[in-house]
Amino acid sequence: MVDEDMKLECRPDFVTLVWTERRSQADLSLFRLGNCSPTRISATEAVFSVYVNDCNFRRIVTGDHLMYTNDLTYSSSPDFTYPVACAYERPNNWYPLIYEPVFSTYGLGDLVFHIGLMNADFSGPAESSTFPLGSFIPIMASVSQMTHQPLLLLLEECVAATTAELQPESTLYPIIANKGCLVDSLVSPSKFEQRQKSSEIHLSLQAFRFGLGERVFIHCKLVAWDPNGMDRTKKACHYVKEHGWELLDNSAYSNLCDCCESDCKSRRTRSTESGTDPSCTLAPSI
Repeated sequence: MVDEDMKLECRPDFVTLVWTERRSQADLSLFRLGNCSPTRISATEAVFSVYVNDCNFRRIVTGDHLMYTNDLTYSSSPDFTYPVACAYERPNNWYPLIYEPVFSTYGLGDLVFHIGLMNADFSGPAESSTFPLGSFIPIMASVSQMTHQPLLLLLEECVAATTAELQPESTLYPIIANKGCLVDSLVSPSKFEQRQKSSEIHLSLQAFRFGLGERVFIHCKLVAWDPNGMDRTKKACHYVKEHGWELLDNSAYSNLCDCCESDCKSRRTRSTESGTDPSCTLAPSI
C-alpha cells in the first residue's frame, strides 16, 4: 500500500521510502519505519534508505513470493500508521526461513530467534514449501544464545490460519495450545522429536486439510526459558497413543502435561525477566 504522500522503491534487499509531509508544524525526525529513524530529512521530506533485514521488517513466504512488510509511524501520534509492503519473487536457492527477529532481554544481551521448514531428517532447510496431504511437515525453531546462560526453547502456541496476519475474523486451527501442549497429536501422529540441543526444538506436523483452496499460514509463539525452570506453563508435551501425554524433555515428569486437556495455569509466580516470547509465521503449501 502506497499513499499519495509516500514514494516507495523496492530493490533487492534494499528499500527506499520517501514521505512528503504537508503539515508545516510536523517534526520529520519523529517518523519511524519499524524501529528505524529517517536516514535523512529536509524541510518537507523524511527519507528512509534501509535494508529489508533491518528495521523489524516482517518476512513471509507465500508460494513463489517473498513479502516484506512494515509500518510507517509518527512517534507523537499513535493513530498515524501507514502499511509498507515489498513483494519479490522467491529465488530458487532461497529456503523458507520465515522470520528472524532479534529480541533484547534485560541486560543479558540479544537473542536471535529462527523458525523454518526443514527436510525430512532435519539436517538442512526444506527445498520446497509444498507438502502432500498426510505427509509430515518438519519444522525447526531455534534461539542463538550468544552470551546467554543455556536456554530451553519452547513452542508455547501455534495455530494454522488462512491469513498472513492474525485477525479477529481469521479462521484458526489450534496446533499447539495451553502453554506447550501439541493438541494436534490427539488426532494425528504429529509429535515433537527428541532434542539435539536445548536451544532447538523440532516438530513433525502431519499435513492436514484446512481452508479449502486457500493458503495456510502457521503462526507460532516461541519462549526461551531456564532449562531448570519447567512447569505447567513452560513445557513441550505431545500425546502418545495408548500411553497419554508425555513431556518431551523428561518423561519422568510427564505429570506437567496432566493439564493439557484442562487449563495449564502456573502454580507459582515467575519473573517475566526469565524468558522472552516472539511470534513467528510459516507458510507451507499443503
